[in-house]
Amino acid sequence: MRRFIPAWFKKFPDWLEYSITKDATFCLYCYLFKPDIGDQAGGESFVGNGFSNWKKKRRLRTHVGGHNSAHTQAWRKCEDLLNQKQHIETIVLKQSEQARIDYRTQLNASIDCARFLLNQGLAFCGHDESEFSRNQDVKAIVLANAPQNNKLTSPEIQKDIVCVVAREAVNVIVRDVGDALFAILVDEARDNSIKEQMALAIRYVDKKGHVIERFLGVEHVPNTSAMSLKKAVGNLFCRLGLSIGRLRGQGYDGASNMQGEINGLKALILKENSSAHYVHCFAHQLQLALVAVAKKDDRIGYLFQLVSKVGTVVGASCKRRDILRENEVERVLKALNLGEIESGRGLNQETSLKRPGDTRRSSHYSSLVRLMGMFASVIGVLEIVEEDGTYLEQRLEATSLLESMQSFEFILYLHLMRTILEITNDLSQALQRKDQDIVNAMALLQLLKGRLQTMRESGWITLLNVTSSFCEKHEIVVPNMDDLFVPRGGKRRKAHKVTNLHHFRFEIFNSVIDLQAIELDARFLESTTELLLCVACLNPSNLFSSFEKEKLIHMAELYPQDFSSMDLMILDDQLDNYIDDMRTTIEFSSLHGISDLAQKMAEIGRHRAYPLVYLLLVLALTLPIVTATVERAFSAMNYVKNQWRNRMGDEWTSGVFVMPPEVFIPGYATAKESLPAYLLPVDATTTITLQSIMVNCFFSSLTI
Repeated sequence: MRRFIPAWFKKFPDWLEYSITKDATFCLYCYLFKPDIGDQAGGESFVGNGFSNWKKKRRLRTHVGGHNSAHTQAWRKCEDLLNQKQHIETIVLKQSEQARIDYRTQLNASIDCARFLLNQGLAFCGHDESEFSRNQDVKAIVLANAPQNNKLTSPEIQKDIVCVVAREAVNVIVRDVGDALFAILVDEARDNSIKEQMALAIRYVDKKGHVIERFLGVEHVPNTSAMSLKKAVGNLFCRLGLSIGRLRGQGYDGASNMQGEINGLKALILKENSSAHYVHCFAHQLQLALVAVAKKDDRIGYLFQLVSKVGTVVGASCKRRDILRENEVERVLKALNLGEIESGRGLNQETSLKRPGDTRRSSHYSSLVRLMGMFASVIGVLEIVEEDGTYLEQRLEATSLLESMQSFEFILYLHLMRTILEITNDLSQALQRKDQDIVNAMALLQLLKGRLQTMRESGWITLLNVTSSFCEKHEIVVPNMDDLFVPRGGKRRKAHKVTNLHHFRFEIFNSVIDLQAIELDARFLESTTELLLCVACLNPSNLFSSFEKEKLIHMAELYPQDFSSMDLMILDDQLDNYIDDMRTTIEFSSLHGISDLAQKMAEIGRHRAYPLVYLLLVLALTLPIVTATVERAFSAMNYVKNQWRNRMGDEWTSGVFVMPPEVFIPGYATAKESLPAYLLPVDATTTITLQSIMVNCFFSSLTI
């Protein structure tokens, strides 16, 4: 049906619609609203079959009827529908400006509460807010003074606030990545509800040459098999609009389901993208090297076994823990009175023993440091257990621990491993910086090996003096280094006659350091692979002394998706001009890493002059170093999704972690509540706040 009005039809009423196909007219109003017209003027003829009896024109007037007829009612409804002033959208938009201000203020208050609870890791209790607010600006429009259907305090509304902002934050990150090349950092763990979770972060280089790592969220996976993780990664990429073709690096913690050569997550991704090179987390390899030394050297393994037993025995009951605290307080007060230690903020705080864990970074180092600091107090607790233990097994165990701990050999092991772990712990902390690059990481690794070698060559006297001083302080017998060494037990008959100096220095000190160096070489095989050797040639230190054009061209060949055969020919010539320019330009004479080099090239425009060389820099910076970003998410999960709040949904859980904190970043924003680190950097002249992002996102998603 279509409206058709011939010239001869203009004298008919305008509510008639003429159909060419049926050669009949219909009532537009009645056709639209289908009123119950019954037998009025032809009944359904004006709606169903159409009116074609042109000789009986009076039936048209009869169909119209009086002021309350079915036709008139349909006409009024049609007029109301066509009246834009009565449209629901017009009514909503015509609400008073004060009502909109009140709603936005109320929403701000709810968002402030959500931000506070998220930053503190507290539970959301939307049903229990107090109506006795001291904030007079908010009190007049919230809670009891708010509309009954718009209080913004229900758990659903609070979750919507967080999830809306989390989605917007992730979208901003993805927009910032754009078409840049990136790497992924993945780790998996169980939460308190015994659900397998996969955390994923992204690493890329922004337009200013800065290395950026951003946390994208937590994904629930049915299991931690490689296929399940690959599917979860693919789903996340699809949802966020990321392309696996732009992936240039993978960073995992070394688990078999991650780095398996055949069916691991690394292998599955490499099948789709051969340029997504894998780098084993450097900090994790450091920890594995330490664990390997403890397992391969019986004496070091026995040391950590004793440390673990001491923590178990001393912390077996609340009574023993209280005794340990009291002994430690007395020791600290006595040392303060004697001037042996200083007092101040953060010093001499109450602490306890810590058990070492094979998969926890720096746990071995912390365990040894705490045991050395609380040595006298621990000995006092063990002596009490030895005398007053309830069971014979407890007393015998305490006696055995006292005998082992109060020996020079144990104290030497304790100080030796503390010194070695102090060096590796410094490296581990340096590696966990988000802006760390692969060249600096390799340089730090070489620095670690150099320090171990220096310690082996000239650190024995220092270690012996520190150990002897500790033994004298705690009344432990120090053997004469020139006397013959007497081994324990059955080893006496088979032992070679050597002096204590030879045994402790060459058989213990040197051998442990050598074993640690060997394990570092074995664990960091990646530092000798062709890719990382090529990356090292980009190092700008010492006026680009590591530069080798052949290796850089070979590095480009490892990325066939980014360098065509024509690009490789152009790169050959471009590298010659590049190195001459770099060595003669004063701005590049004092750089210390490829991260500084990329930033300086972007700053003065050299990235446009040498685009292929800059692409090599970007690829090198994209390679992941450590998985600390995603591992910190699981550390935070222990506080957020704890045993009292273990029924959080998947979207709600991920939203809580993606929700950006308040962190001020110079140059990104000028407002007091500045743009957080997770969000897209903006021009310094732009004023943008987290609060405004949250309000605008959520304000546009709700019906007022």
